[in-house]
Amino acid sequence: MEKYDHKYGAEQIQVLEGLEAVRKRPGMYIGSTSIRGLHHLVYEIVDNGVDEALAGYCTEINVIIEQGNVICVTDNGRGIPVEIHPKTHISTAETVYTVLHAGGKFGGDSGYKVSGGLHGVGASVVNALSTWAEVTIKRDGGLYQMSFEKGKTVKKLERIGDAEGTGTKVRFLADDTIFESLDYEYEVLEKRFREIAFLTKGLKITIEDQREETPKKAEFCYEGGLISFVEYLNKNKEKLHKTPIYIEKDGEVPVEIAIQYTSSYSENIYTFTNNINTIEGGTHLEGFKRALTKVMNDYARNHNILKEKDSNLQGEDIREGITAVVSVKVKEPQFEGQTKTKLGNSEVTGVVQSMVNEALSTFLEENPSVAKAILDKCISASRAREAARKARELVRKKSSLETSTLPGKLADCSSKNADECEVYIVEGDSAGGSAKQGRDRKFQAILPLWGKMLNVEKARADKIYGNDKLNPVIVAIGAGIGADFDVTKIRYGKVIIMADADVDGSHIRTLLLTFFFRYMRPLIENGNVYLAQPPLYKLSKKGMEDKYCYTDEDLEKAYKELEEKGITRDSLSLQRYKGLGEMNPEQLWDTTMNPETRILIKVTMEDAQKADEIFTLLMGDEVEPRREFIQQNAKYVRNLDI
Repeated sequence: MEKYDHKYGAEQIQVLEGLEAVRKRPGMYIGSTSIRGLHHLVYEIVDNGVDEALAGYCTEINVIIEQGNVICVTDNGRGIPVEIHPKTHISTAETVYTVLHAGGKFGGDSGYKVSGGLHGVGASVVNALSTWAEVTIKRDGGLYQMSFEKGKTVKKLERIGDAEGTGTKVRFLADDTIFESLDYEYEVLEKRFREIAFLTKGLKITIEDQREETPKKAEFCYEGGLISFVEYLNKNKEKLHKTPIYIEKDGEVPVEIAIQYTSSYSENIYTFTNNINTIEGGTHLEGFKRALTKVMNDYARNHNILKEKDSNLQGEDIREGITAVVSVKVKEPQFEGQTKTKLGNSEVTGVVQSMVNEALSTFLEENPSVAKAILDKCISASRAREAARKARELVRKKSSLETSTLPGKLADCSSKNADECEVYIVEGDSAGGSAKQGRDRKFQAILPLWGKMLNVEKARADKIYGNDKLNPVIVAIGAGIGADFDVTKIRYGKVIIMADADVDGSHIRTLLLTFFFRYMRPLIENGNVYLAQPPLYKLSKKGMEDKYCYTDEDLEKAYKELEEKGITRDSLSLQRYKGLGEMNPEQLWDTTMNPETRILIKVTMEDAQKADEIFTLLMGDEVEPRREFIQQNAKYVRNLDI
């Protein structure tokens, strides 16, 4: 191996002092420098107040997004200690903001029983990644203040007056040389603070956005805690029992769980450790699932709901239609990865399992009508699963790689390289015909759909396998469905929904997206689903190249550009496209299918909880919430027939 000629001595070994390491490698501490990392700064400071609430000292946290994207977080906790620290010989408050891994969250005699901020890096990392930060503390009858620039102290902690009460106020401006954008998304922060309020019973959190002329403000405080959380998640669903089942136990590992079953067919279990959303689950989820399966089967056997000849209900049967929130408080949590998305403490499995076994068994015995309603649904789910298994086997037999078994209406592409292939799912035979003639046959496949599609939000899996409208989509994509779906087996790297720019087209797009979200979710998570954007208008004139416009704004802009060239509006011919079928193959290729000129919208899933809520709202059984949603959002609609 060729040696690289460079010096390698003591002078080449870098020692990054203070918070330089954070500024040099910010991603190691906050995940990324994208908008997600920017929001993480706010969470770190808010979490310090939440830790005070968990310790029993804080009742209120206020967050303000000021003009210029300055963040201000105030809490009424104990206030950061102000005395000189014995090891650093500077004030404890300055130590917390300038020394990595300095915090009240380490060791057996730490300042907190449990804490979300395990690493003790929150305040100092926020400071390091800010252009400036200012901290004001109320403690011991005094008002103290200190300030920093890019992590360095510019004004040491000093007493600036007297104050009643206690608390901490932090104002900071994130460093625009580090972050891609300083534009905080109010809705993202609002959702997170609502979540925290649910998880911290009685804590009041307010958020205010002062950047617009009309400020936005929200206030969250839930004395019901997790019960309120589950009721919020199920507000648009039909419930099998009115009041959520609530389980709580204090101890070495405090556990709090709320459960409610609905008539829906999807499973929604959210897990938290010390208020951190463990989106990948972990040992607490494992313990909960084991106990739930055992308790339900035991109850069904003991009460002769399941006969001797019957097989046990499987976990997926028992979890159909469940909404549950599992929250544990662990003194020294072990998270897999810095991002804290999966709990690894093995002892938590047994604690959760034993607690749910005992409490849920008691609840079912004391509430036989609720137990019967839930188990009737579980048994129905079991039968549907068996029917789905048989249907799935039939689908598998039809899904071999031989071309002859592909859907008859599918015009496949010649390439077999999934990375370069794409399939257009097209509404209607006439548009499908134009698309087939206009496409590039090497890498573009066309699958026309016709007739009314099944709303999977209102159907079980057994009704989906073999459905004459959905089966062609399942077979064409070639990666299975539901639990069997394997994203590595997809036949096309891009699955593009191409529907008319009208109400019916929007409905078809929503039905397909609901199907992908419920039964092929990895397809969305992997970024394989797109929406085609056909044009709304064509401007034409003899001797001029046709100009296509995709929105009313595009049309107005095109008119102005042409007027600047001396072409009047009256001299132009305007065609309004009502459907894809109105375009000839060349027009469809030029506007909607040519990779060089087309507009595609990638479907992403930043927040599964929000997506689940929207799909339930728009496609579920409850009419009133849908009516309210339409009334509230109608004012935002542009181009009603799009």
